[in-house]
Amino acid sequence: MMLAAVLTGTPVSDTQADTLDHAIEHFRTINSYRVTIHSFHADGEEHIRYYYKKPGFVRMEFIRPHNGALLVYNPLTRRVHLWPFGLGYFSELNLSPGNPLIQSSRGQQVDRSDVGALFENIRTLQAGGKVEIVDEENVDGHTILHLVVTGADRFTVADVHRYELWLDTANQFPLKVISRDRQDAIIETVIMEAPEINLTLPDTLFNP
Repeated sequence: MMLAAVLTGTPVSDTQADTLDHAIEHFRTINSYRVTIHSFHADGEEHIRYYYKKPGFVRMEFIRPHNGALLVYNPLTRRVHLWPFGLGYFSELNLSPGNPLIQSSRGQQVDRSDVGALFENIRTLQAGGKVEIVDEENVDGHTILHLVVTGADRFTVADVHRYELWLDTANQFPLKVISRDRQDAIIETVIMEAPEINLTLPDTLFNP
């Protein structure tokens, strides 16, 4: 169902802003999640099983490329352990999150890879910019909102001037995100498959 406010190009309404703000605030109540991430960009693609647990533990199991590689981030020590060939192999690297070896081609670090960091970027871009609800649809009984957040003038966050966000209103979790630059060219498309929220993730998962 297309919403008339967007079709007419009217400024962001309180309801539109509140929708995004509610999702951002709701994420702060989430203790953990698990999701399979599919990322597509000019340099290629990644498929990763991703685990997150407060206050910022991250486990990334690589499916493609580097199938079998495992990366774990500990926010208490601010160290990353990387097993390039998987657990059980001799090679294990102990790195800082800023090490270029484990940054994405777009400079993203593992300690800023969770949905909370995404929401922070979106909120920063939103300030002085605008939020639009483009569309809403029902998928398997879930209402999915398609939001667009555009920065003011030529303002960018991490080179992103516009985010397109597909939000599941049942759990306030993003299912798809497209980031665009000032020329409206796509930087990256991320699909988050089968998110599971507030599940029990044992400490051993982040200390293999």
